Amino acid sequence: MPATLDEWLAHCERLHPKSVDMTLKRVRAVRERMGLVFAMPVITVAGTNGKGSSCAMLEAIAMQAGYRVGLYSSPHLVHFEERCRVNGRHLEAAALLPHFEAVEAARGEVALTYFEFTTLAIMRALSLAPLDLVILEVGMGGRLDAVNAVDTDCALITSIDLDHMEFLGPDREAIGFEKAGILRAGRPAVLSDPVPPASIVQHAQTLGTDLRLVGRDFAHSGDRQQWSWRGRSRRYNALAYPALRGANQLINASGVLAVFEALHERLPITAQAVRNGLATLELQGRFQIVPGQPVLVLDVAHNPHAVATLALNLDQMGFYPRTHAVFGSMRDKDIDGIVARLAPLIDAWYLCDLPLPRAAQAEELAQRLPAGASAAGCYATPSLALAAALAAADPADRIVVFGSFLCVGGVLKDGVPRLPTAHSG
Repeated sequence: MPATLDEWLAHCERLHPKSVDMTLKRVRAVRERMGLVFAMPVITVAGTNGKGSSCAMLEAIAMQAGYRVGLYSSPHLVHFEERCRVNGRHLEAAALLPHFEAVEAARGEVALTYFEFTTLAIMRALSLAPLDLVILEVGMGGRLDAVNAVDTDCALITSIDLDHMEFLGPDREAIGFEKAGILRAGRPAVLSDPVPPASIVQHAQTLGTDLRLVGRDFAHSGDRQQWSWRGRSRRYNALAYPALRGANQLINASGVLAVFEALHERLPITAQAVRNGLATLELQGRFQIVPGQPVLVLDVAHNPHAVATLALNLDQMGFYPRTHAVFGSMRDKDIDGIVARLAPLIDAWYLCDLPLPRAAQAEELAQRLPAGASAAGCYATPSLALAAALAAADPADRIVVFGSFLCVGGVLKDGVPRLPTAHSG
């Protein structure tokens, strides 16, 4: 029997020949053997982009309202324990071990994937904790994701775009249908995508899900100083903007408030909890700006839609003489689409390898840069690429680290980089 978390994670990696094996049959069977149930309300969050930010907002507002909150999210940036938070704090590795043991005891001959095994372990930890609310973030898709083995009390689907197309389908409608798999008959759901795929709306109608849509059931408005939100029966006025930067965060926040309206009878919140929650929330790697010289921006944008949002946010930051990019990506991503969206803003590319077989090598990324763009260098790790960018950048410049979670996590593995306040280069 493994004795440490690292040993358990290594054990999980060896169990199944595939890293992704889309089915719920195995997870449901093991969950039933474990007797895994949630006695508290569950919010399940799916979508292509905005899931992590929305989960962080749900958690922060609920905690400000006085509720005890558990959150499961994936993937992690640096440490596995980031995937499980109880009342805003990561569960320690030692506290997770009994739950890995319980999954191993229950699975018998069932060969769970790494994601399925670890999801079951964390869900068990949250189900047994003294909590008032549990938030579960879908890993990929929704219909066949391990998280969907649990019935949700309210589903939240964020923006839908093209990603994981080999598993989820070739277009937004097909991908939307997979995301809609988290909906439940007779339960409320929120779709915060301003241009909702018809497949989600149709599936909700077929199920009898109480689906809340942007513009019809809730909306937001505002100016440069504050914003307001209205739902079916509730309004919030004079709200400060979310602490997470970026033009897309108001869309995420609006969907989050629609979730709380849908669950108001079970989880009432005050306007002050909304204000405090949005003002105090933190989430690494989502348009995270590290002050110093040069300015450093960290963002886990790894598909064209997310990178388009990153480009808009960068464009609104102000003037910088040069922008340097540190970039690493999985090979199965739309690399051409990603670099094309950001290329007009980038003056120098620092490309890096990542420690997974499915990652594109830096030399491969260099060959995918559009005409007119050239690689400043190829590096074995994200931290080496960042060091090279720092050495080349002037104090007034800007460095953007983006792409895979492993790329951003690679520069955060020793903590948030400390940038100089003066530059001698």
